[in-house]
Amino acid sequence: MTIRPPVLAAAPMLLAVAAAPLLLGNGPLRSTPDLGKAEGQCRAGESGPAFLVDVVGLKDRSGHLKLEVYPANDADFLADDNLLVMAGKTFRRVEVTTPATGTPRLCVRVPGPGAYAVTVLHDRDGNRKFNWTHDGIGFSGNPRLGWSKPKARNVAAQAGAGPTPLRIVLNYRNGLASVGPIKGS
Repeated sequence: MTIRPPVLAAAPMLLAVAAAPLLLGNGPLRSTPDLGKAEGQCRAGESGPAFLVDVVGLKDRSGHLKLEVYPANDADFLADDNLLVMAGKTFRRVEVTTPATGTPRLCVRVPGPGAYAVTVLHDRDGNRKFNWTHDGIGFSGNPRLGWSKPKARNVAAQAGAGPTPLRIVLNYRNGLASVGPIKGS
């Protein structure tokens, strides 16, 4: 009898979830400022529930942008993605190189209409970890940020039957102890 660790047993499910989020547009993932039709579909010929996210307030054009979708409840919001996937809960991710110009527009499909918590991370050094002194972060609903994560109810966004537009403003550390949008964002 062969015993497989749970992570390996879940690998096909993880691959399916990892393949689900897409940037708006036809063909392979792209990292251009406007990634397709604004009324859009995440894939040519496909329609369905999705978030069409405009990311505003970039501090610079370095690193990567990471868009993530979580269940809109405090227990699952910002929880470990592997645990969410293994529990059969909603989790989606799109990662792209930060475009050189324009307003980045990303599209991520969701399982169905309903409430979700959406985040965008500007991983400026590309190390795939959030560093509050260096990186930027934004949430659907654009709540004012403090020293702890916002409540899921404050960042919940309602997905409709088709692409739902969102505008997420990034926040960066400003000075010694404040976090907020770059002036003029």
